[in-house]
Amino acid sequence: MNYQGIEFSFAETQPGLWQWQFQIGETVKNGKTETNLQGIAAHRVQRRIDREIKQAQELAARRSRAN
Repeated sequence: MNYQGIEFSFAETQPGLWQWQFQIGETVKNGKTETNLQGIAAHRVQRRIDREIKQAQELAARRSRAN
């Protein structure tokens, strides 16, 4: 799947347990989430992507201010 230009994948590994993975730049993030609904699992991965993008933007802004 694709969210904001970031490819991500997730799969149910056990009933109610989903494993997910995405990559931003060279950094690969992966984890698990518990839910019985596929849509909720996808939404949680998308929110995680949002957090990672925000952190990357904040870090870039701090670096540019330091220079």
